[in-house]
Amino acid sequence: MMAGAGEDARALFRAGVRAVLEAWPALQIAVENGFGGVHSQEKAEWLGGAVEDYFIRNADLELDEVEDFLGELMTNEFDTVVEDGSLPQVSQQLQTMFHHFQKGDGAALREMASHITQKKCKVKATALKAAKETDGDQDDADSVEEMEVKGVTATNDGATTDGVSPQPEPSDPNSQNIKEEDIVEDGWTIVRRKK
Repeated sequence: MMAGAGEDARALFRAGVRAVLEAWPALQIAVENGFGGVHSQEKAEWLGGAVEDYFIRNADLELDEVEDFLGELMTNEFDTVVEDGSLPQVSQQLQTMFHHFQKGDGAALREMASHITQKKCKVKATALKAAKETDGDQDDADSVEEMEVKGVTATNDGATTDGVSPQPEPSDPNSQNIKEEDIVEDGWTIVRRKK
């Protein structure tokens, strides 16, 4: 591969890495909510370069190595543990891009980056629409409080009862809904499945 072609492929790989990371919801949520502190956006930009360098320095990476690296970066830089199942997908996309880069396949890199960017735009449009529809539900805690004050209780099927407990009374006098051993030290109650 010629030096000029290598530089072009590297620039395309860099753009592809950035496209993958910008389309990764876990990273975008961390950035938008400032999980990385006041410099979250700068950390996200740095992350793109760090991932690119990681691939360049380690030519034969396994998928789990990439997942571990990304997970560690998210934990260290954004105080975020990614448990949404997206790490394998993002790692696979990055690894596929790196293989295209190694082969010097600029067209495949361009196509993949373009596809990811288009997909990201569709997701953002859907998310904005959903956010606008739920804007009226901002004060959920207040509405629950109001319901309790009025003596109205919501049941599992969404119906409401006025001052009446939605659970039937136990027929066995020895059984209780909440047993003392179910109340833990910090005030939480353990909920058990009915047998």
